[in-house]
Amino acid sequence: MAVNLVRSTRLFPGAPYAYAAKASGDVLIFTAGACPLDEQGQVVALGDVSAQMRQALRNLRIALEESGATIRDVLKTTVYVASGDRRDLVTAWDEVAGFFGDHDAPSTLLGVAVLGYPGQLVEIEAIAVAPSHLAPHRAWETRCGAGGAGTGDLVVRARLETARLVVRTLDVRDVGSWLVIRAGTQRDRADAPHPPCS
Repeated sequence: MAVNLVRSTRLFPGAPYAYAAKASGDVLIFTAGACPLDEQGQVVALGDVSAQMRQALRNLRIALEESGATIRDVLKTTVYVASGDRRDLVTAWDEVAGFFGDHDAPSTLLGVAVLGYPGQLVEIEAIAVAPSHLAPHRAWETRCGAGGAGTGDLVVRARLETARLVVRTLDVRDVGSWLVIRAGTQRDRADAPHPPCS
């Protein structure tokens, strides 16, 4: 599996690491922890959890954009807050929740002892999926009636979305109305034919 490291031209160039990495044929994107740094690599708004979180989120957006993704492509985040006070964690989380809006991807929120830069209070990292690999949403339905191979009405419904589910029937004559639903690892086409009824 090839790894493609993403070096940003819009973020502080002195970071000793890539701002993101793409893997699995550039399908998956893993960002480095986005820090509350300005263009000169300085921590902003010392002592202010909210302002630092907003800067870190701006930097996360840039890292995602330079990797070919957006906030709506995020699968999961991890948020770090350098505090033992839960109120600081809630303050940071309120900024994250407001930033992501209705795209409430799974997240882990952690209080930690210290972060990497002097005065740094927050950091956020994300895992995303490249939007070019998302199958367009399409719903379909097929029926196998009593005149078909099944022993009664068999209704199959599927939505082709991010997971690109592949739905296939087994030999209906032998096993009744069993279905195999499998997450496709290949790039399944949204215009793939419906599963056969026999």
